Amino acid sequence: MGVGEDFRSFCGNLAVTVARRSCISDRCQMITRRLNLEFWGSDSPTNHSIYAGSYGRGTATGVTSDVDMIFWLPPAIYTKYNSYLGNGQSALLQAFKNALQKTYSTTHIGADGQVVVVAFWDGITFEIVPAFEMLDSSFKYPDTNDGGTWKNTNPRPEIAEINRMDQECNGNLKNLCKMARAWKMEWGVPIGGFLIDTLAYKFIIDYAHRDKSFLYYDLVSRDFFDYLAGQSSSQNVWLSPGSNQHVVRAGLFEYKALQCKNIAIDACGYQGDKYGWTARQLWRKIYGTKYPT
Repeated sequence: MGVGEDFRSFCGNLAVTVARRSCISDRCQMITRRLNLEFWGSDSPTNHSIYAGSYGRGTATGVTSDVDMIFWLPPAIYTKYNSYLGNGQSALLQAFKNALQKTYSTTHIGADGQVVVVAFWDGITFEIVPAFEMLDSSFKYPDTNDGGTWKNTNPRPEIAEINRMDQECNGNLKNLCKMARAWKMEWGVPIGGFLIDTLAYKFIIDYAHRDKSFLYYDLVSRDFFDYLAGQSSSQNVWLSPGSNQHVVRAGLFEYKALQCKNIAIDACGYQGDKYGWTARQLWRKIYGTKYPT
């Protein structure tokens, strides 16, 4: 196989499988139905919930263990818990947890600051945010830290903009986000998934090869690592696509990006008849064992 076929296979290896998607969908519907019964008097398995995070943006890989969900509650619930004299946010999270335990009595469920975590036996974990839908389609959600506050998140325009740009770029944006996650895992890079998606989006907007085939993915890899390495280490906040929410740095990633840019330069030197085992080992050094041998 050539470099294009190898990167096509690599991206296929990173994809969430049909079986895993089906399992996640079934569990999401069960969770949604339980919460609708508790808070809306409805048994709908789909109303009042959306995927968020990398799974919602379509940038999660097949090894993802976390699925983020938002479930929004009736406005009267906000009035009730906002009137508490002390940390109504914590009380709301506990009520949310108690509701889920009626269905998942033998599954580990914990409340963690802003989310209720449902950890299943097979390693898939749902992180569910109780929220209230605002007039602009954003969400207000509880944060139990520091005595309790309300915060805002706005995933819908982020999801829409990632989807739009991915279509405009021939599917290359989401593939780049997934490849960067493989690099993060292989190299232990201190960078969050939301920042990966944000920087991949900003990189690809004006990129010369943004709509090309898998044959160009060696150059895409090299140039994206160059872009990451060129970020200012003093910058701590970026604006997300679609909503312009603040995306905060988790750690320094620039040096590891520079190291992999140099490896990618060597790998890109193997083209045509020269491409083979040596080039694949260089890409596997960057991306790990999901890249073909």
